[in-house]
Amino acid sequence: MGALIQLVDMTPLAFAAAAAMTFGAAFVRGLTGFGMAIILVPLLGMLMPPGEAVVLGIILQLLIGPVGFRRIANDADRRTAVPIALLAMLATPLGMMALKAVTPDVARLLIAVIAIGAFLLILMPQHPDGHRPSRTAIGATGIASGILTGFAAMPGPPVVPFYLRQRIEPATARASMMLVFFATAIAGTLASLWLGLATMKLFILSLALFVPMVLGDYVGTRLFGRVPVPVWRTIVAVVLGAAGISALVRLLN
Repeated sequence: MGALIQLVDMTPLAFAAAAAMTFGAAFVRGLTGFGMAIILVPLLGMLMPPGEAVVLGIILQLLIGPVGFRRIANDADRRTAVPIALLAMLATPLGMMALKAVTPDVARLLIAVIAIGAFLLILMPQHPDGHRPSRTAIGATGIASGILTGFAAMPGPPVVPFYLRQRIEPATARASMMLVFFATAIAGTLASLWLGLATMKLFILSLALFVPMVLGDYVGTRLFGRVPVPVWRTIVAVVLGAAGISALVRLLN
């Protein structure tokens, strides 16, 4: 363990905190289908520079993506999830370049705004029965998700309201979001390597955090489906609200 702590350049207390944060964020992912990055990146920003927190969040999403992928692919609304995922992958490098260009303080400010904005969007009323998203809505969601993936490791703010405002089953919404997020994690990891933002230290740290991440995701997934739909939607809103508040508190401090 001592050698690992030296490799990731963290104190034992900081690593334990990162492991606890990862477990909690992965639990939320398993329960809701999203939330790991939007919760984890602001929290990890307390332990490392924002740029490193973003890249670490992307790599962790890449590692967790294959877990339960067959069920995710079967349950997802592929008519919307596939084009959103492809557009998000294409747009991810744009966000990564923006992250590289701004200062840490500006990055923290924008991450806080993104998290709070996602919470406000989820409070909007659902679409009526029979609503079918337009190509414009699908395209805008994919591009915005990709840019936010590269900039803040947060593909969720456009994607979560897109699916939660539709009158579809929670299992379909959850699987669709997970499919998009796995795609953005692939693109984000490749873009971070291309731009020189991914380091060996972050890859080692992501592997060290893999076990608490899988455990958290497993517990959350086990609980999914046992929660009534109105309660599940409330949990989603609370998660987004808490993420926004934590990001704002971090910014003010």
